[in-house]
Amino acid sequence: MIFKGVRDGKPYVDHGLTSREWAQIPPRQFRLDQLTTVTTVLALDKLLSEDSTFYGDLFAHVVLFEGNLYLEDGLHRAVRSALRNRIIIHARMLDLDARIAAGLTPAPERPASAVETTAPIPPVGRIVHPSRRRSGAHRLPD
Repeated sequence: MIFKGVRDGKPYVDHGLTSREWAQIPPRQFRLDQLTTVTTVLALDKLLSEDSTFYGDLFAHVVLFEGNLYLEDGLHRAVRSALRNRIIIHARMLDLDARIAAGLTPAPERPASAVETTAPIPPVGRIVHPSRRRSGAHRLPD
């Protein structure tokens, strides 16, 4: 397996970082098997192109959210590295957990959990003790 996981979409809120802000984060090394991708689409033309980062950042973008590392940008570079038998990629990492704690990024909204009820559960039917059953009396009423 190349990556830790593959997701279809980001599990975190939009952080709103611009290209200029990403460029101020120093790159570091990450193992591919520690990263979860946030896209399932791999374009073969981009994968085979050596100059695919001509207009973008040279380094991939990784987001740390709830203790997990998500590869937000740089999937094609990461797969290219894997095809060359490299297990490490250079990327810039945004610590979204720290930004949320500092109030720089809004906390994600959690889906409402299942509604619990304290109402009693109505009985399904009359239960007849086996010693009191008569022929045909073992059926529950509809």
